[in-house]
Amino acid sequence: MGYKKTIAANTNLGGLAEVLPDIVYSRAGGVELKMHIVGPWWDREGVTPSYPTVLFVQGSGWTFPDVWAQMPQLGMLAARGYVVATITHRNAMEGHPFPACLQDVKTALRFLRAHAAEYAIDPERVGIWGTSSGGNLSLLTVMTEGNERYETEEWGGYSERADYCVACFPPADLVESEQDAGVDAELKDVFTALAAGRDPGEKMEVLREMSPCYVAEEWLRRGENPKLPPIFLAHGDADLLIPYRQSVDLCDKLEQLGVDVSFVTVEGAPHEGSFWGNELLGLIFEFINGHSNKGGRRNERK
Repeated sequence: MGYKKTIAANTNLGGLAEVLPDIVYSRAGGVELKMHIVGPWWDREGVTPSYPTVLFVQGSGWTFPDVWAQMPQLGMLAARGYVVATITHRNAMEGHPFPACLQDVKTALRFLRAHAAEYAIDPERVGIWGTSSGGNLSLLTVMTEGNERYETEEWGGYSERADYCVACFPPADLVESEQDAGVDAELKDVFTALAAGRDPGEKMEVLREMSPCYVAEEWLRRGENPKLPPIFLAHGDADLLIPYRQSVDLCDKLEQLGVDVSFVTVEGAPHEGSFWGNELLGLIFEFINGHSNKGGRRNERK
C-alpha cells in the first residue's frame, strides 16, 4: 500500500556528486589532453567549499586511458566529499615516448592547484591514485618530485606534490618484465615505444628509469632518504600480467627506506576483474581519508 510522507530538503546537497567532463588541462606535444572531474555537488551561489582532492590515473599500458573505466567507483569517493579528477595522457604507441606520460600526470596536478577555486579544491590536500600503468606513473610522480627532467612549463609555479600515493597492481620492475619470455608480446611492444625504439642498451636504461624498484634500490645503494609520502600498494597474487612479487619487492625496499607503506594482498585475484571489491575499496578510501588531513605531508623532499 502506498503512503504520503514529507521529508526535509537536502539543503547542503550532502551525499550527491556531479561530473564535469572534457576539461582540457594540457596541449603538450600537440595533443589535447582532458580530465573528467567527479566531485561533490555544491551550490555555486553560496560560499565555495574546499574539498580534498585525488588525481586518478587509469591503467592503459601507457597508451590512452579510458577515463570512464572506474567512474562509478570514483563517484563513491566523490559522494564522501572528495574531488576526483581522472585524466588522459599522451600515448606511447603514437610517438610519445617516456617521459611524456609522466610529465602529463605532473601537469595535471599543477592544473588542479591552478584551478583550485574554480573546482572547489583544497590545494593543500591533494593525493594520487593509479592502477596498473597508472599505478606505475603515480609511484614515479611521488618518487621524482622536483626533478626538472619531468617538468613542463604548463601551469608553472604550482606544486606537483602529492600527499599520498595509492598504486594498484603497478608495474614496479619493467626490466624484469622485458626479460621475462612469458610476458605478453604487446606489452613488450609498448616498452619499445616508451624507449622510442632505441637500441637494447638504451631501452634498458629507460625501463630502469621507469621502474620504482630500481629507483628505490638506487636510493638504498646511495644511503639516501627521499622523504616520500605515505604509499598504499595493492596487488592480486594471481596476476598473470604484472607479477605480484614486483609489489612485494617494492614494499620491502620502501620499508627499508623508512617510508610509511601499506600493502594489501588480494588473494586469488587477477589483473583487474575480481581484484576489485567493496572491502578493498573501503581500505583504499580509509587510507585516502587518513592522509587527507589539513597540511598533508609533514616532511618535504630535500
